[in-house]
Amino acid sequence: MINYNPKDWFTFIFHIHKADTFRKLWPLMLSVAAFSGLITFVELNYIKLGESMYVKNVGMMHSLLGLVISLLLVFRTNTSYDRWWEGRKLLGALTNVSRNLAIKVKSLRLDESHLEFFEYAIPKYAFALKEHLREKQYFGKNSFLIEVDGGKHIPNQVAASLSLRVYDLLAEGLISQEQLLIISADIQQFTDICGGCERIKKTPIPFSYSTFIKKFIFVYVLTLPIGWVFSLGYFLIPIVPFILYVLASLELIAEEIEDPFGMDANDLPVDTICDNIEKHVGEILR
Repeated sequence: MINYNPKDWFTFIFHIHKADTFRKLWPLMLSVAAFSGLITFVELNYIKLGESMYVKNVGMMHSLLGLVISLLLVFRTNTSYDRWWEGRKLLGALTNVSRNLAIKVKSLRLDESHLEFFEYAIPKYAFALKEHLREKQYFGKNSFLIEVDGGKHIPNQVAASLSLRVYDLLAEGLISQEQLLIISADIQQFTDICGGCERIKKTPIPFSYSTFIKKFIFVYVLTLPIGWVFSLGYFLIPIVPFILYVLASLELIAEEIEDPFGMDANDLPVDTICDNIEKHVGEILR
């Protein structure tokens, strides 16, 4: 995730960041500009259909379709942002649950070996979830405290180890039934958060819908010179790539934020959140 000052307009306007969609789209924009120039030259110098009723109707069609494509892109962007925002809330909940669980464990006044286990296991769940969402495996340092099978769901194994340790504390008489219920509720929230994150990760926007928008934008932009060349002339050459930039950028941004747990520039700061969980849990339990 990029850290930035939202009030710094000058930097936003004149600086092209490596995550800017312009860097991804400029080859296509140049191709569209060349295509627009070719269509403009041919129509103005050879075909000369400026007064044709059919050509004017093409421009009217673009006006109507422009409204349709705007509504589609608004829906697309809002849907992706909802997924990004839900991911943000889930990671915030993960932070809160980790801190609350550490505070409750600290209040039990357990011996050093138990505290060492929870100091390791609670942040380990956050790191394991992060790597699980990125389709990687996480074993972590001091992995002898929790043995995991790399071929299985690692966050579930960590949560199971936490739950098993709590039940062992009950069997040893170190905690009561009421304390068991309170702590188990926090451990259960870990799994609920994991399920919510997996729902975002594994259920992207329907393929047909995403494909249709891309095709719609492509056809819409390529037919713009035909309808507007006699109104705009050669000014059409920079205008059409700009329209492509605006429409395609919205689609690219939506694609990036609909899976907010990766390492793209606009994804959530998952690494920082996990580091903070490890830091704060350590401060509580030491």
